[in-house]
Amino acid sequence: MSLMLERAIGSANSLLVLAFIALLVLIPDAYRWVAVAGLGVLGVAAATARGSQYQRLDRDDAWFCLALIVYGVIWLADVWRSGHWPMVHGAGPRLLPLWPLLAALLLVGLRCYPPNPRMLWWGVGVGALGVGAVALYERFLLGLERASNGINAIPFGNLSLLLGSLAALAVLWCWRHRSFHYAILMVLAMLAAVFGLLASLLSGTRGGWVALPFVMLLVYRAARDLLPRRYLRLGAGCLTVVVLAVAILPQSGVGERLGHISEDAHRYWQQGRAGNSLGMRLELWRAGAIMVSEKPLFGYGERHTELGLRELAEAGRVYDRVIIHVQLHNEAIDTAARRGLLGVASLLLLYVIPFGLFWKKLRRAGRRTDLQLLAVAGMMVPLAFFTFGLTQSMLRDLRGLSGYLGLCVVCWAALRAREEALQSAHLGSCGLHPSANIEDDEDSSFVRVQGADHERSQ
Repeated sequence: MSLMLERAIGSANSLLVLAFIALLVLIPDAYRWVAVAGLGVLGVAAATARGSQYQRLDRDDAWFCLALIVYGVIWLADVWRSGHWPMVHGAGPRLLPLWPLLAALLLVGLRCYPPNPRMLWWGVGVGALGVGAVALYERFLLGLERASNGINAIPFGNLSLLLGSLAALAVLWCWRHRSFHYAILMVLAMLAAVFGLLASLLSGTRGGWVALPFVMLLVYRAARDLLPRRYLRLGAGCLTVVVLAVAILPQSGVGERLGHISEDAHRYWQQGRAGNSLGMRLELWRAGAIMVSEKPLFGYGERHTELGLRELAEAGRVYDRVIIHVQLHNEAIDTAARRGLLGVASLLLLYVIPFGLFWKKLRRAGRRTDLQLLAVAGMMVPLAFFTFGLTQSMLRDLRGLSGYLGLCVVCWAALRAREEALQSAHLGSCGLHPSANIEDDEDSSFVRVQGADHERSQ
């Protein structure tokens, strides 16, 4: 019965991983319901977990949880100090500071009862295909100016770009199996990668496009040891042609959005007019810098930041229309204005610790390409969100914060699950050195490691 329950919880976690990633952008409220279901599974896991499950946790897991907890606790302390929960545009006050603490609990639950790693790749494939289809429908059939799926176009475009980039890694995951079944899946993954990037383009989210070269460099890093150089060049060329073709189409609106950048810059720097997208952001950043200089250590606090922004506008120190915004459109500046340098330190930990842990796993992966792909996927999430944060406070958005926390935790759980499965395969293979290059199927090795854990618990 214990083994059956263990496998049932692991299967439930696998389904939750698939549902969270696939539905994150497709269904606006899905992140909430998946989180509630995750709490339910977590409760069952906590009530049934034995010592063998908790033995999976190590120092790296502790560092990951520490980054999540520190960020959440400092944010909660600021809420207590100011007496206000974070305001989300169009949604009102939300309990966002609790989410990093929930993510830490879910990380422990996923590590104790690991999900099947392949659910990560299935999730990004379905999610990227879905957002691409939505974007094409809204832009070309409905004639909307920007694709958004009924949410803010900026997080829609940013998350779509990330899903498309992760789908490009799913292509490499299919390639390494080299069978007819996986060849079909690889074609679908290629389509998903293109659809994800197209959704980002059609959303008109210019700030997110800055992240594209960086995430593609990570894809290249993962592909260079797996694909022949001629295939790398062919893939890069095809992707470039598709993106440029869509960008050139007048109906896509990409060229028009890019043209506005130079016009906005000229109006702001030469004419002093801040009533445009670029000028508004620059004024918000300038207002944030003023507020940080006035209260550098702990900041203005939740809600009082908006009041401080209003005071600066009324005093004529910044453009008066900045008061319509509830965030400063830069993650670091917004955090510094609200929670001071202490908050910025917690934000850096939230980026740096996960990135560093995934980087360490990449360096230790050797020639095991499945571990390389999972480690690169994990590195891609904080890198992309750091770049997104240059022009948008993604962690103050409902899907942005849940997407960052969820994707980081899921990538980590999938990586560690696959790592444990390979270690179990090594122990079960006579005469194999731990550094050997083993390319076991995910499902078979995943079941073996669960069975081995059950035997150790008896």
